[in-house]
Amino acid sequence: MERLRDAAAEGRIDLDELDSRLEQALKSKLLAELAVLTADLPRPGSPDNRPPLVLKGGMSGASRGPGRWEVPGHVIAHGGVGGVKIDFTRVECHHTEVAVEAYGETSGVTIVIPDGWATETSGMDPGTGGLTDETTPDRLPGTPLIRLTGSGGMAGVVIRHPNHRERRKLHSNPAQG
Repeated sequence: MERLRDAAAEGRIDLDELDSRLEQALKSKLLAELAVLTADLPRPGSPDNRPPLVLKGGMSGASRGPGRWEVPGHVIAHGGVGGVKIDFTRVECHHTEVAVEAYGETSGVTIVIPDGWATETSGMDPGTGGLTDETTPDRLPGTPLIRLTGSGGMAGVVIRHPNHRERRKLHSNPAQG
C-alpha cells in the first residue's frame, strides 16, 4: 500500500487509480494478487540508470521497432534528412511514463503507440512542420504515458496509433519480435 501511495505522490497513478488499487489490496488474500497491483510501477531503489535511446535520422533514416525491445525511460529522436520512426507496439515497457524528445528537423519523426497508451504533448514546440497528434485520450490502467517534448522543426512530428497496414501485421503475426 505504501508503494501505491508513493506512486500517487510521484504522479505515476492518479487518485482514482490509487483508491481502486488500495481497495483491491485490502481484499487480496495472496501475494500474487498484490504483485499485480504494483507490476507496472518501478521497483523501489531501482531507477532506470540506462542511458537514453538516441535515434538520428541522418541521411538514410533510422527506426526502432516494430519488433520487441525494452523501452528505456528516455528516448531522443532527431529526424535529420532521412527521418525517424519509433514503433512502441510490441515493446516491453516497465515505466508508467516515458520521456520522448522528438526533433522533426528536415524529414520528421513518427511515433506509433499501442491502443490504450496515452500521450502528453503540451511540452512540444510545433515549429514550422507542426505536431500531429492522432492518439486517443483513452489510457488503459497500467499502460505508459508518453510525455512528448521537443520541436517539430521543418518536417514535423506525428504521434499516432497503428494504421490499418500496421494493425493487419500485428494481428497476422502477433508473436513477431
